[in-house]
Amino acid sequence: MKLFEFEAKEILHKYGIPTPAGKVVGSPAEAEKAAAEIGGPMAIKSQLLVSGRGKSGGILFAGDPGEAREIAARLIGSDIKGLKVTSILMEQKLDIVDEFYASVTIDRQAKKYVVMASTSGGVDIEEVARNTPERIARHHIDPIAGFSRDEAMDMVGRLSMSKNDALRLGSIVHTLYCAAMDYDAELVEINPLVRTASEDFVACDARIIIDDNAIFRHPEFEGTEADRIEASPAEIEARKQGLAYVDLDGDIGIIGNGAGLVMSTLDVVQLSGGKPANFLDIGGGAGPEIIRKALSVILSKRQVKAVFINILGGVTRCDLVAQGIIEALNELPARKPIVVRMIGTREEEGIRILKQAGINSHSNMEDAIKEVVKV
Repeated sequence: MKLFEFEAKEILHKYGIPTPAGKVVGSPAEAEKAAAEIGGPMAIKSQLLVSGRGKSGGILFAGDPGEAREIAARLIGSDIKGLKVTSILMEQKLDIVDEFYASVTIDRQAKKYVVMASTSGGVDIEEVARNTPERIARHHIDPIAGFSRDEAMDMVGRLSMSKNDALRLGSIVHTLYCAAMDYDAELVEINPLVRTASEDFVACDARIIIDDNAIFRHPEFEGTEADRIEASPAEIEARKQGLAYVDLDGDIGIIGNGAGLVMSTLDVVQLSGGKPANFLDIGGGAGPEIIRKALSVILSKRQVKAVFINILGGVTRCDLVAQGIIEALNELPARKPIVVRMIGTREEEGIRILKQAGINSHSNMEDAIKEVVKV
């Protein structure tokens, strides 16, 4: 789950990392009022779950409350990188002297957290790594030992910077690690972390991504999926139903039991000339109710022209899957062609149930996919 910038900064502020004075608003009038309360020149930042907002016109500056109102009127309701702006962060404009970078993320190849710091902030860290690798310090964290303040200081000590700056950057990097662990984060990033004319270190921009599987440990974010417009309506509904679902841009709905099976199904559909509309894994042992929910989510997408259900019955019983398909078709108003490949536990009974409803089932995946692509 990606957090909005203002949410990430609220967390950083709670951990003692300075952030600019700011307020989230949803109308031009509120923007004008916030600008007057905060005072001075303002940064007006669209709250979107995408990177590169500034380059796309999503971050603008105002010198007074009147100008802030005018800019807010232009931004709110506008489309930036395919997303509609519904709220903006009114924030004190900083007098920036220097920019740094700090983050804690997961190195999936090393299977560990990695802490990174750089003396080049405000740009993509990949660009820094490619062009000036000497400006990045990294430290892979032993998950048992953790990451101490001394290790943070040693890490930033490899960078070319003053002792005073190194002390403050090291302290912030260690604090980011603590926040990442407490929030089960896949990423906590400050870019840029700036040093102002008054010698303060301030988080100018921030990103936090929380592991979806740990949301239950952070109830303040549960039920907020609808506010995170990065997710499609189908993805939001699927999450509510407890389904593992990802939207794609094709027109063949895909349901399978097991992530590996679904992934291979997507590949074969694509190789056969079709375009998958989604990834949907019902998991092992799914009963009729799960099948009904899965079909309901897929058939709600108007782009879907046909549905392919691929079941390899182990703990999942084919007869219960067939029962769920029939129940869904009886309840749902949308009727679209459905092709089924079903093999395994209670296969014969599942085929019989589908046949009675006029649905043929294949035992060979390639044959079934050829049919659904043809349909």
